[in-house]
Amino acid sequence: MGTTAQRRRPELAAFLRARRARVTPADVGMPPGLRRRTPGLRREEVAQLSGVGVTWYTWLEQGRPINASAQVLDAVARTLRLDPPEREHLYRLAEVAFEPAPQRLTRQVGPEVQGIIDALDPLLAVVYNSRYDILAANPAYLDLFIVPRTRRLGVPNALWSLLTVPEERCPVVHRDAELPVMVATLRSSYGRHVGEAAWEDYIRALSEASPRFAELWASGAVTPPGPRVKTFRHPAVGELRMTSQSLSIDGMPECRIVVYTPEDEDARTKVALLRERRQRLWPPADEEAAGIVHRRKTEDPAPLTGDGILITDL
Repeated sequence: MGTTAQRRRPELAAFLRARRARVTPADVGMPPGLRRRTPGLRREEVAQLSGVGVTWYTWLEQGRPINASAQVLDAVARTLRLDPPEREHLYRLAEVAFEPAPQRLTRQVGPEVQGIIDALDPLLAVVYNSRYDILAANPAYLDLFIVPRTRRLGVPNALWSLLTVPEERCPVVHRDAELPVMVATLRSSYGRHVGEAAWEDYIRALSEASPRFAELWASGAVTPPGPRVKTFRHPAVGELRMTSQSLSIDGMPECRIVVYTPEDEDARTKVALLRERRQRLWPPADEEAAGIVHRRKTEDPAPLTGDGILITDL
């Protein structure tokens, strides 16, 4: 079968040839020339436009075991007009460490994603971005949690709220065990955004608002998102043990749907009681007006409202 590198080289050669064939001289401001038999650009033209030697580029396209720097691959990628996924593919095949371009922090979801989490009711479902901003939630989630906008951020933020709410009002029963995990998960995302203003401002502001966060952040712990069993409390039904599971979302980098499933029969009964309570207090015709289905108008500064636990921001 050969080594991984040996299997990648033929794929790299085929990929570069195919990308070169689709770029015409006109695309890069060159005259078409006469008696052109090569579809797209010639190898020497790619080398010239990329600022590399013809022999070196020929060897690269032939999949020979040569070293390529990120700067040279970027030049080739620009010449071949590679989009971000293609650029990443080129780096992987050439076995060069890939640094993705900074992604803008996702702040909203489309109707398709909202429809998916709504359809999961009676399971609790919420959409987080990588810093725990709440982008959308379904009615079942809002039966248990109500998180208003965090004034410093302009959006609801689960981590900020949990760190700044008084302990007696915190819906997480084992806060001292759960908060370190959430902060470590945040740090695993932060590693991709070090130096970005939105992230640095967020870390600085949260450190000022919560000495506990500053302490946990200073520990340097890192962990990826993963399933966990958590215990929550609700003033109407008491404690509920729930299992959280994260699902990635195509087209929304660093966002995930988190679904909370009752861990036992007692929790299932209490989730059903909360659902009945919602339907009794807010009949279906009034749900949208009451704000407990979801809030798509993100410009509305009012907090999410419903029958869950109000987690205030400080």
